[in-house]
Amino acid sequence: MAREAEPAGPDGGRWGRRRVLGGGVLLAGGVALGAAGMSQGTWLADRHLPLSAGPASATVGNRRQDVGTGGIQVVWHVPTTERLVALTFDDGPLPQWTPTVLDTLDRYAVPATFFLVGSRVRRHADLIRGRLARHEVGNHSWRHRDLARLAAAAVHDDLRRSHDAIAEVSGVPPRLARPPYGHLGGGVLHAAVRLDYRIVLWSLQMVEGEFPDDPAGHARRIVADVVPGTILLAHDAGPANRQVALRGLGAMITGLRSRGYTFVTVSQLLGRTTAPRAGG
Repeated sequence: MAREAEPAGPDGGRWGRRRVLGGGVLLAGGVALGAAGMSQGTWLADRHLPLSAGPASATVGNRRQDVGTGGIQVVWHVPTTERLVALTFDDGPLPQWTPTVLDTLDRYAVPATFFLVGSRVRRHADLIRGRLARHEVGNHSWRHRDLARLAAAAVHDDLRRSHDAIAEVSGVPPRLARPPYGHLGGGVLHAAVRLDYRIVLWSLQMVEGEFPDDPAGHARRIVADVVPGTILLAHDAGPANRQVALRGLGAMITGLRSRGYTFVTVSQLLGRTTAPRAGG
């Protein structure tokens, strides 16, 4: 009986059965190790090793730390028994969005806190100049990069640049910061404390994707979910579906007022914290 021909290798030679099986094992092992290596490499790259002064580190070097007041507050929600809610808008100003938001807030005499992107403030200063009397401004970075991936010095430069633009155009230096995407890293904390900011996140946000073409339904959902001390996230920029929230903004304001809620800025809300009772 003739011997079965062995498969040809890439060099035109013959591979024996053991060589083929061994190569398969090595290939499978290499794929597994490669995947693990890529995962490990991504993990290491994300941490920007060495860690000192990188995005994961809230300290810089081993000399005296320049940390302003020495501590920082991070806020999601304000504990209060009063029916207060702070409406916040991120990512503006932009021509297609911000004037509509400001017009609605003016119509209902509602204050809000705008977390502004510095580069957009520079480009569209005319949209907000003279229109923020009842409102508050916060820093939302220079151009909406993920600050949690940047080293402390780069975050500080970014926020400082945005800070200066917002202060110049609005006439009021921001005292609040909200990092893009709500991403916090050590570098963000270190830069924010140097600039004497409070970091403000949110406890409730618009859910436009759940209510396509239904602004009234979206407004009812938000009205039902607000509790005293809510910091509510909205946007005056972004994809078209976010217009659902803006088209229903008047109904949301009316609905919350019918539940006895008063709209305040974030800083006003922070000033109305209810002290915890002794013993818990």
